[in-house]
Amino acid sequence: MPKLNVLVAGSTGYIGVQLIKLLIKHRYINIKYLCGNTSVGKSISYYDKTLKNRKLPKIVKFNQKYLNEVDIIFTALPNGEAQEISKKLLTKNTLIDLAADFRLEKASEYSKWYKLKHKAPNQIKNSIYSLPEITEKEIKKYKIIACPGCYPTSILLPLIPLIKNKLIKIDNIIIDSKSGYSGAGRGVHKKYKDKNLYESLSAYGVGFHRHNSEIEQMIKKFTKKNFKFTFTPHLSPMFRGILSTIYLDLNKNINPKKIYTVLNNFYKKHKFVKVLKFNSLLNTNNVINTNYCHISVCKSKYSNKVILLSAIDNLIKGGAGQGVQNMNILYNFDIIEGLKWKKY
Repeated sequence: MPKLNVLVAGSTGYIGVQLIKLLIKHRYINIKYLCGNTSVGKSISYYDKTLKNRKLPKIVKFNQKYLNEVDIIFTALPNGEAQEISKKLLTKNTLIDLAADFRLEKASEYSKWYKLKHKAPNQIKNSIYSLPEITEKEIKKYKIIACPGCYPTSILLPLIPLIKNKLIKIDNIIIDSKSGYSGAGRGVHKKYKDKNLYESLSAYGVGFHRHNSEIEQMIKKFTKKNFKFTFTPHLSPMFRGILSTIYLDLNKNINPKKIYTVLNNFYKKHKFVKVLKFNSLLNTNNVINTNYCHISVCKSKYSNKVILLSAIDNLIKGGAGQGVQNMNILYNFDIIEGLKWKKY
């Protein structure tokens, strides 16, 4: 099988570098261009020394003419920039966006949450918000793939099967998530330089974090009932990983063991979601540097409640790995291609 040529725009951020580390292990991918704005002329090994001995192109400024030479464009850019690229796509191109430019199905919602005017509203209809375990049968109809945010990935994977099967009350879902500081990007060190980032837990975006929009949009797809949820994210003093704790009220005649059974059955054929034994404790250490999501169903002291735990690596399953997984589905590659487990 001939290799597909790939362009990575936004190659020097944490997600971009992680993506490159995955793509160089993919048997059917050739990295043709690495693009950046402030890093033109540099080697990608400047940003990650483990890439020093790899034959990779030097970083160049994005140019529309490169689209003639590539099949797939991965974008890990500041909000709004992938929208500009989307307007230049050729028929042969597929755009896989790892930022937020096409996650929301209405331009007005994007403006509301991101305080930016959508630059390519006509392209929204050509895009899909693709959480691969949920959307794998639909993805091939689209040329623009919007990869979910890291927090929503950890939250929606355990929630969607339960909402689809009407097992939980949806009027008071409580979500508490803790992320490694890499989720805030390379600028996090400057932003938190006076706040003891490496030994402190920091709540942020309380009540109004942008990822609320994705969670709300996806819940709406699976229920016609009114629902309410509260989501609070935290930056924790670790580099990578997310642990989400979700507190749920059960519908009548539903018990925690039923929740476990439904989740286990739903994901038993999905390579990258593992439902642990009932009432297991989990941690981020078992998923960092992997494309896995670990889910645990735990009893509450109240019989009509249940607690879900969900852990992912924010840079892989919540970022670059999800992009590669979507690409593998789109092009009929083995789902584990580029994602086999080694230290990335």
